[in-house]
Amino acid sequence: MGIKTTGWSPTAHLDSDAAVLAYLEAVFEDGDPALIAAALADVAHVRGNVGADLDD
Repeated sequence: MGIKTTGWSPTAHLDSDAAVLAYLEAVFEDGDPALIAAALADVAHVRGNVGADLDD
C-alpha cells in the first residue's frame, strides 16, 4: 500500500500581511533566486497583480 499525499500551495495561507511578510522573510533568508522569484509570483497572484503591468 502506497503513501497518499495531497497537494499544498503556499498561496492558500497568504491571507494576511503578516503571513506574506513571514513567507517572504523565510524565502529571502534562504537566498535561492529561483525560490525568491516563485515566492514573489505567489504573492502577486494572491494580491491579484498577475499581468497587471501587461495592460500598459
